[in-house]
Amino acid sequence: MELRSSNIDKLGGEVFDVLIVGGGINGASAAAALAGKGVRVALIERGDFAGSTSMHSSNLVWGGIKYMESRDFALVRKLCRSRNHLIKSYPSTVQEIRFLTTITQGFRYHPRYLWAGAWLYWLIGNGFTRIPRFLSPQAISDNEAIIDTSSAVGGFEYSDAYLHDNDARFVFNFVRGALNYGAVAVNYVESLGARRESDGWLTRVRDVMSGRELEVRSRVLINAAGPWVDEHNALTGQSTNHRHVYSKGIHLIVPRLTDSQRVLAFFADDGRLFFVIPMGPRTCIGTTDTRVERPEVVATQEDIRFVLDNINKRLRLERPLDQQDIISIRCGVRPLAVKATGGGERDFLQLSRKHAIDINSHDAHLSIFGGKLTDCLNVGEEVVEAVNRMGIEVPFPKHRWYGEPPDQVRREFLHQARLMRLDDLTAQASSEPLSTRLWRRYGTHALEMLEEIREDPRQAEVLIEGTEYLRCELHYAKRREMITRLEDFLRRRSKIALVVHEEAMRRSPGLREACTILFGEEADARLEEYFATTRRERSEAAAVERAATVASASAALAEPGAEPGRQASH
Repeated sequence: MELRSSNIDKLGGEVFDVLIVGGGINGASAAAALAGKGVRVALIERGDFAGSTSMHSSNLVWGGIKYMESRDFALVRKLCRSRNHLIKSYPSTVQEIRFLTTITQGFRYHPRYLWAGAWLYWLIGNGFTRIPRFLSPQAISDNEAIIDTSSAVGGFEYSDAYLHDNDARFVFNFVRGALNYGAVAVNYVESLGARRESDGWLTRVRDVMSGRELEVRSRVLINAAGPWVDEHNALTGQSTNHRHVYSKGIHLIVPRLTDSQRVLAFFADDGRLFFVIPMGPRTCIGTTDTRVERPEVVATQEDIRFVLDNINKRLRLERPLDQQDIISIRCGVRPLAVKATGGGERDFLQLSRKHAIDINSHDAHLSIFGGKLTDCLNVGEEVVEAVNRMGIEVPFPKHRWYGEPPDQVRREFLHQARLMRLDDLTAQASSEPLSTRLWRRYGTHALEMLEEIREDPRQAEVLIEGTEYLRCELHYAKRREMITRLEDFLRRRSKIALVVHEEAMRRSPGLREACTILFGEEADARLEEYFATTRRERSEAAAVERAATVASASAALAEPGAEPGRQASH
């Protein structure tokens, strides 16, 4: 906790060039870009970094093939270029993956038409990935026997990219990068509102953990609060050209359904793309797309049934998946940017995830709306340019603030790893060699772990059963990753909570040791806090489900001519 405490103390000690409110992908990339180019930055997040939308994605980094249907080719071009740039910049993390899309009878387009569209998509993306190919129903079965092709008329395969690790981990690495460049970044610190003074912004903040309040001064204020951008603008009296509407999406994590490293894509019953995505020893399935009025959401039984029904219809399984197969659930909202004066009433499923940055030069205030993982480097660069136009000096405008460490550092790490036979220590159940995983997650700092393992081979032991995380990783996380609550590590710095059943974690002696490493004397309290939170979330989901059922029944009875006990048709 020393890192967090020292950063809180720094918040009130100086006037920052920029204060960023919000530690999702937009805030994190903006902080890394500004700090890397020499701007003095502070970042606060009222929960944990990547604690909302940024940890509930499909883990896909894609060029927006779905926007081909709406002919938004300029957006597709921009997203494809962003995807390509991420693959080149993060080769260990952002990797090309094949998508196999199956088309069934009665779909609105013939599969050869969609295959032609995939070729156009490939060309728009500069031919950066492997070429598309058309598949007959038999070829689909030959490639993926698990797909039910009884009603298939064909399909096609094309490439996009995905995050080999975890979306929240990817976001945190931008925060860690900003810290490396001298930024101040703190989780569990909320903004209570800000006011504009003659020489800049005065933002009142509160440490959620201790209740301590302090004031942060900055010349520029950036609202990157994700789904709560509109809410924070109300606190600061900002009028903007955009606002958010919200789409709820859920994914279910289930046991691995296929050993192939490809994404299976279908069109769900509601017409939108539906995915079966590899996630190490598990499979991620989804998503839903439900318009909601607020960003605080839970997965309902209706959401879960939709995902299970769609997957069971489309795959040949030994038995249908049911609720007992669900290991974990991801549920969040997509904040979609629309014009403040309208735009939210257009076809909801056609709204894009493109970002918008509203700039109030007079007040030196920026609001970032929408956005997605694919576009994060563009957001960072655009924010730097906007801040510079507001009079903030950017000392190192050409500095490259993103990407993996230089190749010579990687070669040195792999050479040392080979000399000490590191990969021989890889746990039997691991999905990849130990050297590959440590480099992808920690880059240059993986060299520190080699030294720890050389000094004490126990540091290479898997600490929590059913995972790939080593004892030395826990020590590193304590020092450098601002783990404040146990969920920060289990769900966001790692993906343990996604791929390990909660009951298995409860029984794990290694989890208790992990808590002791991370929290010392507070270990038992943090462990109990975590499981109390999961119980509360289940209770809240059940309450939402009950309320929805009552509302649905009341609406049905209110329909003219509806009979008691019978739902009105629409």
